[in-house]
Order: sequence, then structure tokens, then C-alpha cells
Amino acid sequence: MQDDDAFDVSLAGQLLIAMPQMADERFAHSVIYLCAHSAEGAMGIVLNQRAPSLTFPDLLRQLDIIAEESDIRLPDPANRMQVHRGGPVETGRGFVLHSGDFVIANSTMPIQDGICLTATLDILRAIAEGRGPNQAMLALGYAGWGAGQLETEIQENGWITGPADAAIIFDAPLDSRWDRAFAKIGINPGMLSSEAGHA
Repeated sequence: MQDDDAFDVSLAGQLLIAMPQMADERFAHSVIYLCAHSAEGAMGIVLNQRAPSLTFPDLLRQLDIIAEESDIRLPDPANRMQVHRGGPVETGRGFVLHSGDFVIANSTMPIQDGICLTATLDILRAIAEGRGPNQAMLALGYAGWGAGQLETEIQENGWITGPADAAIIFDAPLDSRWDRAFAKIGINPGMLSSEAGHA
């Protein structure tokens, strides 16, 4: 008999941390912030993969938010903004994880603990103009799972879940986020077995 109650609790607002033996190279050593999780599936943003050779000003130009020829003087938060690879689904679409001090009516989705998701050009424009959220992370694309798929991957020891932390999402250097996510749940990833089912 299958335990249908095993994943009745939504994992939205949690971190999904790739186990060391993750077979899918797209997600090796990745940390994902789960934005949505239900019986229909799950959606999240990879937190620790930078989009290659694309800067925030480049993206603003491509989207015609700033003029191609303009001498860009972006406010400090926009200057620090990096473009991340959020996952393999809809890679041409931008998603901004951000602090709850900025909301666009009918566009911003509150997730948990003051962290929100907005996927409109308006938030990029606000960041470029210095009136955006205090903390923000921009990602192109997202990670998605169909009904029951994520639960199966967790049961097969591909992922472990843990509590989210705004410092990991917004402040930690990319190359430290995987280790920091494990440390937050009290695990040293070097002590984990590289093969499922073996101690």
C-alpha cells in the first residue's frame, strides 16, 4: 500500500538541496527555492547558478527598459544585481525573488517569511530606477516538476529539503550556497554517502 499522505504538506518556501550523488548535471550541487508545491506539481528557482555572459544592464537593454545608447547610471542595488540561471523551463522569461517591501498588485506572489516572486517587466524597471525591493535576485527560467515527480525524486534520495534563509537567497556568494544550505540543517555534505542506500 502506498503512503499517499507522505507529502501532504506543501514544501513552498523551503530550500531543495541537491544530494551529492545528483545524477542530473543541470542540478548538480544546486540549491532551489521552492515557490510553489501542490498535488499538481512544483516550481522553484535555482539560487546558485549564474547566467553566462549576461549582465543586468545587458538584459535591461535587450528588454528596452533602458536605451541602447544611454550612459547607464544605475542605482547601487541595480549595479549589484546579477543574472542567474533559474532552471531549464522557460529560460527566456525572468523571475525575481525579492523581499516583501515591494509589491505589484496582481503580479507579486507572496511565498513565505517575507519572500515574494514577481515575473513582470515592471519590477525590473523599478529596480533600474532605484525604487525596487531592498533585496532581489533575478533568474531566467525556473525548475518545474509534474504531479508526484518531486516527491519521487526526494524519496529516491536526489534531494533533501531544509528551511529557507533570506541570507542564503540574497546575500551569500553563489559558490557557498550549497554548503550553507546543508550547514543550516546541520549536515556536512562531505559525510554523505555518494551512493544511495550505502552508509
